[in-house]
Amino acid sequence: MLTDKIRNKENGILLYGITPPKVKHTEEEIKEIAKKGYRVGAFKPIETGVQKQPQDAKKLLKAVQKHSKIFYEYTPQDLTSYTYKLPAAPCVAKQKTQIDIIKIIEDIKRLSQKCDILFVEGAGGLMVPIDEQIFIYDLIKFLDAIPLLVVSSKLGGINECLLSLEKLGKDALWTVNLYEDKESFKEVSKPFYDIYFKKYYILQNDINKLSKKIIKKFHTAS
Repeated sequence: MLTDKIRNKENGILLYGITPPKVKHTEEEIKEIAKKGYRVGAFKPIETGVQKQPQDAKKLLKAVQKHSKIFYEYTPQDLTSYTYKLPAAPCVAKQKTQIDIIKIIEDIKRLSQKCDILFVEGAGGLMVPIDEQIFIYDLIKFLDAIPLLVVSSKLGGINECLLSLEKLGKDALWTVNLYEDKESFKEVSKPFYDIYFKKYYILQNDINKLSKKIIKKFHTAS
């Protein structure tokens, strides 16, 4: 059951692994793709560091409601499967409770049927543990989702980028989030990216190109 394919021509799932500030750039990508005539939704499977309301899910809901009346009836709790108070990896934040991966997949499937592209925001990097045996990377496989890797612009981002692309494959869709150390990025990291990659995206500069690439990926996959 875990390997059921839930992406098809009618609805697509994009698992969005992102560095801070998380929701802000998800909102921008939602806006950009919605402008191109696509019905866009969003989901945060697991949110940690929650005191009262899941703030990431709340911001994502507000973003999709601007472009889709279908989501008017939803609450932030409808856009997440699990919330925990402890700001830690899900495997740790859940403490002695259990995370049901089937529930997460079913929740995502339910929402994906209401839109053309569903943004599923990850929790940290590819190898962040959901429980003792399952990682964020596994969720991509279970969902047959298209991954979008968003790497940090700070020192250490090159290592993060290359290790993640080794896991996802060289054709994976990725971009640099020019947020941390952005003043030194040109001198410290950009020279390597320019030499090593023929082409890459800067999230803040290439959001239109990136959204077109996302849409093309879905058409190709379908």
